[in-house]
Amino acid sequence: MNFEEQLEEGLALLHEGDYDHALDISHQLQKMDSESADGYHLEGMVFQKLNQWEKSITALDKAIEREDQKSGFYNLRGFANLQLENMDESIKDIDKAIELDDSAAAHRNKVLHMIMNDQGDEAITYLLDRIKQNPKDVENWILMGDLMQRAGQEAKAKTYYEQANKMAPENEYVQDQLAEM
Repeated sequence: MNFEEQLEEGLALLHEGDYDHALDISHQLQKMDSESADGYHLEGMVFQKLNQWEKSITALDKAIEREDQKSGFYNLRGFANLQLENMDESIKDIDKAIELDDSAAAHRNKVLHMIMNDQGDEAITYLLDRIKQNPKDVENWILMGDLMQRAGQEAKAKTYYEQANKMAPENEYVQDQLAEM
């Protein structure tokens, strides 16, 4: 099996929840091509699924050493640092991911960073601006619903979830949120 086929298999196993096997494949990929970031990226993702944040950061450091222009690497490392409450390191990586390709996932992590820093009002302003800039990004509507719900504003939360539901009727998270209201 060549490198790409093994990488595809490792990613499929990760998505199926077979983390041990996906981790084994990440190590095989690293041995096959130690200069490729892909094996380290896969390892970092596996460790995130296992909530092993320090190990994820170590693997993502190695991925970034090999390929320093991938926003996803920075965003994942930023999220791991967020989980460890390394707030300064987290926001540096999140902002780098946004700088590289305006990553929607990084914008979500930026909002989480704000919330964890008790900057709820700033998070709301940031999300409203994101919604104005890109009203078709369903994730912003969902996040806004989550923020409103956390703030105890059920009626406002419901309107954001309803808009998200119109945009992505197959989204189970949104359906669950609306069913609980």
